[in-house]
Amino acid sequence: MPKHVTQEQLEIRELTIDDLAAVFHLGEQLFTSDFSPSMYRTWDEYEITTLFNSDNELCLVAELDGEIVGFALGTTVEKQNSAWKYGYLVWIGVRPGLQKVGAGHKLFSELKKRMVEQGVRMIVIDTDADNEAGVNFFKKQGFDNIKQHVYMTLNLSRTRHKRNSD
Repeated sequence: MPKHVTQEQLEIRELTIDDLAAVFHLGEQLFTSDFSPSMYRTWDEYEITTLFNSDNELCLVAELDGEIVGFALGTTVEKQNSAWKYGYLVWIGVRPGLQKVGAGHKLFSELKKRMVEQGVRMIVIDTDADNEAGVNFFKKQGFDNIKQHVYMTLNLSRTRHKRNSD
């Protein structure tokens, strides 16, 4: 990997079937249970293949010297009785150390362009409220109207253990 990477060196292209494993493994490095329990729970190979099979033109990779260093996976949603078509950026990830190079911005810009071409009028994203880097990234892309969600978990293995010790 070159020491001084520029945004111009990054190629953004559609995900191909040969990229699925590389994208999955990069996501495994990025979306860990330490980073976000809810993302870790939902990041699996079916996420990628489902999006690839349904909206492959909205599944993009960032490539540097022939190596995948980032990805953006999106889809569109048309609601019944609504004139609006929505875009949903489901996943975006960039290899650690390359976030400041602009790979995320370049991926998002291409995804947004493609969504506009498909008639999308609003793009929706979600991220953990604690993900300061993610929130700041999306603000720089023009997102606003931040709403927080509450995610709760119940660890059944601890409940079972406690019940057995009573």
